[in-house]
Amino acid sequence: MGGAIRRRSIGTLAQGAQARYRTDDQESHKRFTRRNISLQTQVHAAAAEAVLSAMRIALYQPDIAKNTGTILRLAACLGVEAHIVEPAGFPTSDRAFRRAGMDYLDRVSLVRHASWQAFERWRRDAKLRLVLLTTQAGHNYLDHRYAPDDVLLFGRESSGVPPEVHAASDARLIIPMQPGLRSINVAMACAMALGEALRQIGGFPRLG
Repeated sequence: MGGAIRRRSIGTLAQGAQARYRTDDQESHKRFTRRNISLQTQVHAAAAEAVLSAMRIALYQPDIAKNTGTILRLAACLGVEAHIVEPAGFPTSDRAFRRAGMDYLDRVSLVRHASWQAFERWRRDAKLRLVLLTTQAGHNYLDHRYAPDDVLLFGRESSGVPPEVHAASDARLIIPMQPGLRSINVAMACAMALGEALRQIGGFPRLG
């Protein structure tokens, strides 16, 4: 038989990318921040041709690259625009994502915001409703009535979101779980909440 096929998981590749976060990546990331670009949109050719749902998802200062990679893959597959609110705990350039093995990046409509304030200016200008998924809420995510102009926001893995983000949210929702447990993995929580939201608004890609 021919040579063995090596299979590496997205998580392994993501961890490898973090380990190889060298000075050039750090300097590139700093230059991005120093330019004070409030909104950087990356819409690749394949993503531009996709039929996108009106629903959007956003990640607040994500900590873990492999979770973000999983969520971006979900966004690509379901045709949902994804937003990253900087700063993140890892490099978020296209180069870094590709190094982590995210070969579906060309299919993602991805918007990067340099800060929470920049994200909020964009959201308010676009007149979009902010729906925060958090363990600090009391309203079941299944009981919420979603709308096409919603942005589903997910906090950072280590600490969620600060009080100012809670205060800015139009709705705060929780995914019920067994007592005594801290939280559901953010990528899984995103899939659950986004799936319900798309079901309600009829936003899944059409079959056939």
